Amino acid sequence: MGILNITPDSFFSNSRYSIDDAVKEAKTMIKNGADWIDIGGESTRPGASKISIEEETNRVIPVIKQLRNDNPEVMISIDTRNHQVARLAIENGANMINDVSGLRDKQMLDLVLETGCAICIMHMNGEPGNMQDNPSYSDVVEEVASQLEQKAEELVAKGHSKELIVIDPGIGFGKTQEHNLKLMKAIDRFKSSGYALLWGISRKSVIGNITGKSDASDRLSGTLASSLFASLNGVDMLRVHDIDEHSDLFKVYDALDD
Repeated sequence: MGILNITPDSFFSNSRYSIDDAVKEAKTMIKNGADWIDIGGESTRPGASKISIEEETNRVIPVIKQLRNDNPEVMISIDTRNHQVARLAIENGANMINDVSGLRDKQMLDLVLETGCAICIMHMNGEPGNMQDNPSYSDVVEEVASQLEQKAEELVAKGHSKELIVIDPGIGFGKTQEHNLKLMKAIDRFKSSGYALLWGISRKSVIGNITGKSDASDRLSGTLASSLFASLNGVDMLRVHDIDEHSDLFKVYDALDD
């Protein structure tokens, strides 16, 4: 899954695209092997400020329309926590809602049930503006897994297909370094729920803390290592900035693995 941020303030500066450049970049990602394009118009990095629905809509909908028109087969997800933006995205060709707030908004949950679209439920403790203010858990793995499963099971109980639900532990969203590492090592626990699992740690600070690389632009090698670990341990979807490099990684691995 290629990350396409139509924002001026995402944490990795090289992933910030204007509306004009976004479709071109998406096409490059597809050419390089992306199965999904995840389009977001609001930064949810730690400390980020909320933007208006109108501004978010104006950033993402033209890109979704153009990308769907030019690439009928590509899978598109809309990275949003706002049901108004999600509805417009689905109406204009998006296949999945990637909700970083984990379906807290009942109207988002109702939208998923109404449209029957795919949904990625991500765990976030707090809001982007305050989520890193001393996050605390008694058992981070069990608490995060249970919260995700509860929301997923609510959808299934109301008739939504289990095969259209993806869960994401939300690495870096209201977690310390210790929490992040515990979650990254708990793939089996998340997979035990029977839902598809998405892994989103590309170039994040958890990689920088391990490698000593403070700048996100220096974290590609660490990201590739984490992606290979994730894939070998059963993660279903990798949400990454660097499609071409990941494609090469798995081509070489597959050629060598009997």
